[in-house]
Amino acid sequence: MAKKSKKMQDALKKVDSMKVYSVAEAVELAKETNIAKFDATVEVAYRLNVDPKKADQQIRGAVVLPNGTGKTQTVLVFAKGEKAKEAEAAGADYVGDADMVQKIQGGWFDFDVVVATPDMMAEVGKLGRVLGPKGLMPNPKTGTVTMDVTKAINEVKAGKVTYRVDKAGNIHVPIGKVSFDTDKLIENFNTINDTLLKAKPSAAKGQYIKNISVTTTFGPGIHVDQASLIRKFLTQLPDIC
Repeated sequence: MAKKSKKMQDALKKVDSMKVYSVAEAVELAKETNIAKFDATVEVAYRLNVDPKKADQQIRGAVVLPNGTGKTQTVLVFAKGEKAKEAEAAGADYVGDADMVQKIQGGWFDFDVVVATPDMMAEVGKLGRVLGPKGLMPNPKTGTVTMDVTKAINEVKAGKVTYRVDKAGNIHVPIGKVSFDTDKLIENFNTINDTLLKAKPSAAKGQYIKNISVTTTFGPGIHVDQASLIRKFLTQLPDIC
């Protein structure tokens, strides 16, 4: 077992592993226990009671965080003709079609998000083996396969994040940077939480959320009181649906 650094040991002493914290407490503690020398990412992790092997329990989508992620996303758009011009006007960093396919096949990956118009998916499909494992393949569920390229680009630049349950039933989503004000991180957290609660599959039985934790890039995980969040969500349901 790798030995923990003194900084990590000191950070762990500040976290009660047997306690569940309110969102505000968890966010404050995550900022306090950050041991990175850079502006680390703050992330929320969910362990869900779903079976990702079943099609009706796969959870995937995207949401725009009200306060962004603190990261500038580089966007590649596969489009041609007028849609290519529209993408360029909307601020896409790279725009192309077959030429971009060849470039990526050659090992180029200087982008964070890929958007494609539906008519380009036959070309983009050739990149499935390289884009898929990196989580970069455009998908209608995340709004990255669309004719409205302007909207897609604007959402990405505004702080759109994607989420997808993994094989173990976990979802990890960034909610900002350590430098963010606590209130902004809480607002981003609540946006993710409400989105995932609304995404609960009807086929999922029993306790939907098993665990929620907040952490920073190299910091310890801090457990969040999910029961209070679910109660709050249920009381707000008529307003947010």
